[in-house]
Amino acid sequence: MQPLSDRMLAEIESKNMAKESPILVRVFKEESELEIWKEDKTGRFALLHTYPICRWSGELGPKIKQGDRQAPEGFYTITPGLMNPNSNYYLAINIGFPNAYDRANGRTGAFVMIHGDCSSAGCYAMTDEQVGEIYALARESFFGGQRSFQIQAYPFKMTPLNMARHRNSPNMAFWKMIKEGYDHFEVTRLQPKVDICEKRYVFDAESSGKFSPADRCPAYKVPEEIASAVREKQRRDDVRTAELSNRTPAAPVKTGVDGGMNATFLTALKSHGGPGAVIHTAVGTIPPHVNPPHEPESAPVSVFSLASADSRPASVGGSTVQVASATSSGGVGGFFSHLFGSKSSDDQAAASSTAQPAASASKPKRTATAKATPSAAGAPRAAETKTANATANAAKPAAPKQEASAEPERNTASANGQLSGAAPTVPSGGFENRFGAWSN
Repeated sequence: MQPLSDRMLAEIESKNMAKESPILVRVFKEESELEIWKEDKTGRFALLHTYPICRWSGELGPKIKQGDRQAPEGFYTITPGLMNPNSNYYLAINIGFPNAYDRANGRTGAFVMIHGDCSSAGCYAMTDEQVGEIYALARESFFGGQRSFQIQAYPFKMTPLNMARHRNSPNMAFWKMIKEGYDHFEVTRLQPKVDICEKRYVFDAESSGKFSPADRCPAYKVPEEIASAVREKQRRDDVRTAELSNRTPAAPVKTGVDGGMNATFLTALKSHGGPGAVIHTAVGTIPPHVNPPHEPESAPVSVFSLASADSRPASVGGSTVQVASATSSGGVGGFFSHLFGSKSSDDQAAASSTAQPAASASKPKRTATAKATPSAAGAPRAAETKTANATANAAKPAAPKQEASAEPERNTASANGQLSGAAPTVPSGGFENRFGAWSN
C-alpha cells in the first residue's frame, strides 16, 4: 500500500492523466527498459515513465521450457490475482506465463515475474525502489476500475533498424508476428485486443466465431481504419528494413552473456569494482549478491544501451536518471495523420560502427477509449519456505533467501550463501482477495 510519490503524482498530472487511469506495460530486453504507459484524458495511452531494467537472463527470444533461463516474449494479461505483495523479492507481478499461445505451442514454465532484488533466472528484475513504484501504479489502476492490464514483452524495440540487425535470428518469424501487435499499438495508442488461433496471435479481430488457441481461426475482420494504418506502417517498415539490411552488420544470433542489465546499472557496478557491496544509484539499490552479465569476448554489437538520444532527466528519490521521452501529435484530426516519424534515427544509427539500436519517437494518436479484457487467470500458489514480509512496503529481511525457484539460477549464490533466484510465490490471503469478485 505504499503511496505514489509526490514526484510521480506530479508527472501523472503534467501528462493530463488521472492517478487511477488504466496502464499498459512494454518490456524491451535488448534495451533493458520497462515502459509504463497510462491512459490520458483523451482516452489514448501515452508514455508515463521508462524504467531501466536491473537484470534479465537468457538470450533474445521467447521462453520455451522450464529451466531455460529465458524471460518470456509475447502478450500477457495481468489481473489482481497475479499481484504478489508478499514476495521474497520485495514485490512481484506474475506475468502469467505460460499464456494460451505458449501452452498451444508446448511451452512450459511457471512463476515468471517482474520483481525486485535485481536478480533474474527467467524474470524481469528491477530494483526494490522501482518495483515498488510499478506495483503502486498497477494497484491504483485496479482501484480505478481497470480489471486487467497488458504486458507486451519484446526482444527489442521493433524498429526497421533492429529488424535488420537481427535478420539472421531463427526467432524472426515469431518476432514478425508479435511486431504486428506492436504496430497496432503504435498506430492507435490503444491496448490491442489479443486472440490466439492456429497457434498464433491475432490482434484486434472482430468475429462472431470462437477463437481457440490450437484450432482453425474463425472468419474475422480487423476494423479497416486500423488494418489500413497497420498495413501502411508495415509496408514502410519492410522497405526500410530491406534498405538497412544492405548496410547494417547483422547482430550475433547468440551473445553468450546470459541476459542483460541496463547501462545505468552496469556503469554503477563498474565504478564500484563490481558486485559485493550495496550500491545506491539514482534509480534504486543494487544488492551485493547481483551477478551482472559477463561481457562477450568479441561482439560487433553492444547489447546494452540507454533509452535513446532523445531522452530527458526524471528524478527518482531526489536524484536523476535518463529515461525515454514521448513526443505528442497535434489536434483532434491527427488520428492517423502522423503515423511515421523521421528516418533520421535509423539512418544515423545504421551509420554507426556499432549498429546500436535506435529508439524512435512514437507519435500518439487520438482515439476512443478502449476497455481492457479481463482474464480468468489467477496466480498459482506454492508453499514458501520462509516467512513473507509483513507489509508490501517493508524492507527485505536481512536473513538469506530460501524461496524455492521454479527457474533455478546458475552460479548465483553469493559468498554468504544468499540465493539470487527469481520465483516469488503468492501466499494465501494475497492481493487478489481485495478483488475476489473479479477473479472468476
